[in-house]
Amino acid sequence: MKKLLLPLVLLIIGAGSGVGAGLFLFPPSHDDLAENPCGEVPASDDHGETDVAIDPETDPEGSEYARLNNQFVVPVIEDGRVAAMVVLSLSVEVPVGGKEFVFIQEPKLRDVFLQVLFDHANIGGFEGAFTSSRNMGILRTALRDSAVGAMGDRVLDVMIVDIVRQDVQ
Repeated sequence: MKKLLLPLVLLIIGAGSGVGAGLFLFPPSHDDLAENPCGEVPASDDHGETDVAIDPETDPEGSEYARLNNQFVVPVIEDGRVAAMVVLSLSVEVPVGGKEFVFIQEPKLRDVFLQVLFDHANIGGFEGAFTSSRNMGILRTALRDSAVGAMGDRVLDVMIVDIVRQDVQ
């Protein structure tokens, strides 16, 4: 009988904890969401004004992000050999409704982005403190300018989502 008592007590405690966590973490009801769709109280500043999030669907100036499907791999050449590989993930900021155009034009964008990344590597942009504000600013500006050149004003900005450098031994 004692062999069954401990597992039974642990089962009851585990089930009770699960129910308690479920009730605590349960999303707000639809009535609560009608009052505040974000489900939280907007923060107010010292002047009593509240910060309200702008819905991109109703905001004509809104934007959305198209994350390019594949990463970019850029070799870093030193003394005629590959010294490192830099891997980047990029997203393109476009006006609302422009993501589909980015995905249609992705091969062209990848081509211009790769050219910019190779040029950046050739001038030493991925050496040393390659993530410094100055180096990243130069790279972001060059990527944005190339994207605008390829797609026009449909591109608002280019974001570097991930960047990693792996030195080759």
